[in-house]
Amino acid sequence: MLGRRTRARRTLAGQVFLVQVLVLAVVIIAGAGLAVWQTRRVQDDATRVLVTDIALAVAQTPGTLAGVQSPNPTAALQPVTEAIRKAADVDFIVVMAPDRTRFTHTDVDRIGKSFSGNIDRALAGQTFTETYTGTLGPSIRAVTPVRDANGKIVALVSAGVTLPHIGDQVWQQLPAILIASAIGLAVATLSSMLLRRRLLRQTHGLGTAELRALYEHHDAVLHSVHEGLIVFDRSGEKAELVNDPARVLLDLPDGPVTRAELPVSLQGMGTEVVRDEMHVTADRVLVVNQDVVEHDGRRIGTVLTLRDHTELRDVLGELDSVRGFAESLRAQAHEAANRLHTVVTMVELGRPREAVNFATAELELSQALIDRLTGVVAEPAVVALLLGKVEQAAEYGVELTVTGDTVVDSTDPLTPHEMVTLLGNLIDNALDAVGHDEDAWVEVTVRRTEGASGGVDLYVRVADSGSGMSQEVFTRATERGYSTKTDHHGLGLALVRRLVARHGGELLAQREPESAVIVRFSR
Repeated sequence: MLGRRTRARRTLAGQVFLVQVLVLAVVIIAGAGLAVWQTRRVQDDATRVLVTDIALAVAQTPGTLAGVQSPNPTAALQPVTEAIRKAADVDFIVVMAPDRTRFTHTDVDRIGKSFSGNIDRALAGQTFTETYTGTLGPSIRAVTPVRDANGKIVALVSAGVTLPHIGDQVWQQLPAILIASAIGLAVATLSSMLLRRRLLRQTHGLGTAELRALYEHHDAVLHSVHEGLIVFDRSGEKAELVNDPARVLLDLPDGPVTRAELPVSLQGMGTEVVRDEMHVTADRVLVVNQDVVEHDGRRIGTVLTLRDHTELRDVLGELDSVRGFAESLRAQAHEAANRLHTVVTMVELGRPREAVNFATAELELSQALIDRLTGVVAEPAVVALLLGKVEQAAEYGVELTVTGDTVVDSTDPLTPHEMVTLLGNLIDNALDAVGHDEDAWVEVTVRRTEGASGGVDLYVRVADSGSGMSQEVFTRATERGYSTKTDHHGLGLALVRRLVARHGGELLAQREPESAVIVRFSR
């Protein structure tokens, strides 16, 4: 129990609550003190106004002048001033002669004695107030002259309220101030408790040291992770966190990022769970995963991770080409064994002439294709690729031909590896499109010629007997790995688009007069 209480006090919410309550208590107590001080100040000002008004009223009353000039001023004025004093709730009203002799006083024993206080300014004709300690103690008093018909000062009037009396009036207002302060403190404490509960939910009851450690670990992990990481908010549109590898992989600028700023294929992912999807950007091949983050059954965000598979994909592309060559060689070896077995059997049957004709006819067809390709294509890797694809197409029951106007003295501006990647993906895409059709065919044209401006144009065209792709489907296929096959999503056209964009080429699709994909580089 003690450990739980200590933890509660150490949480960020608990510390904020204690500090806030302490600050509010100090502020409210200080405010109450200021309120009392201000009330006393206001009461003092009101008392000065009150005693001044009373002194002036008594001095200007005709009965006061008549009483002063009567044979017995005390008998004439004492009852009147006492009645006014009680009605006005002041402590004394003194009427005196210019020589300070009192005609009236609250304490009758002091009548006839000298007034203690300042009267010089009143004798000079002024009305003034002062705080003075007299016979009744410290008081706020006003002194004013009484004039006869000729304006001569014949007497003085002083009215005052003692400071303890004023204090009693302030104390009467103190309960209201205290009640207001208590209500304010209670409301402030309640609001602090509500804030504490909210902070507890948002910080999961962690203390400042734990939050600091969590932040430091979080920051360290983000900087040590080499994968791209993007954390989106609940809507899935605004990125709340983007680490440095993600900015590099997606070529994102510094500052806030929205999903609309990501590559096209990533924009349409929404907020659904994605596992190991291949996406192709202008420069990279990325493996993308996306997960929905939930807390207490509520969606709080989406996490997108990116892994760079560009080099791996290029290696796999070359591996696929090598695998294709191997398959072609395997098929050729199998076919050669069948032919050799046939030739041997025909010789054993005593038909050597027919055996020779059979063997040389097959050899002439194969050698003719090899001779034609090596004569017009200078790059051996491209020749090997085309020969391998011819054999592969034959296994699928597809007729693959290389047009007669194919002439390639160099793969420039592409490297031989890039040309193999380009041709291999385009031919594979065409074979996939027509592989199950009857009388299917694929036609390949590769031509490198001098352009009108003296430059060199590299032209690649792969046509097939299929129905082709609409512009919408072709756009989707080049934006990200996409295939019309239901068992997987391919990357062929997306890789081709990346390669074409890298060299500033042009990628087109046709449906008329026949289905074809065209790539053109101009220099």
